[in-house]
Amino acid sequence: MAITDDIRKAATDPTPLYFLAGTADLAVQQAKKVPGIVEQIRAEAPGRIDTVKNIDPNAVQEKATARAKVAQENLQAKVTELLGTLDTDLKKLGESAQDLALRGVGVAAEYAVKARETYEKVAEHGEQTVRTWRGEAADEIEELAIAVEPKAEPVEVKEEEKPAVAEDASAKKSPAKKASVRKPAAKKTTPPAK
Repeated sequence: MAITDDIRKAATDPTPLYFLAGTADLAVQQAKKVPGIVEQIRAEAPGRIDTVKNIDPNAVQEKATARAKVAQENLQAKVTELLGTLDTDLKKLGESAQDLALRGVGVAAEYAVKARETYEKVAEHGEQTVRTWRGEAADEIEELAIAVEPKAEPVEVKEEEKPAVAEDASAKKSPAKKASVRKPAAKKTTPPAK
């Protein structure tokens, strides 16, 4: 029974769809920035190309070799320092490993919480986006309905005069029918954001 309830809840939960809509909306917002970035790159490209053309390959190689030597010396110094200070006591190593594992679990839990918060923020943004889309669609549908079906005027049905005896008999059989009046579709409004 619990599995069925979980499946039903997962199938009816709109949050993943809101997350998807929010992601799509954020992607569209970012895509709108692309033309500006392309123009900026187009403007900066000639200067950067000239800089690359004017660089001496030998100078780059010398800098890279010097940096590699410095990095190697630093790494050897750190390894020597680490090996010199390494405590060979197995109990302390075990405690250190346990402490590191607990820290890792704490960091993982923190990242899980941040991921959940981000997911909820994007889903909330998606919900607002969907509400906006629905509101715009409702406005368009209402405008279309008004254009297709103008306001209906109430129509009165006139009853014919009949003799009193016939009127009493017809009143008992069927009451007078009124013409149905069509009303324009009501405008749907979205509830305010939470």
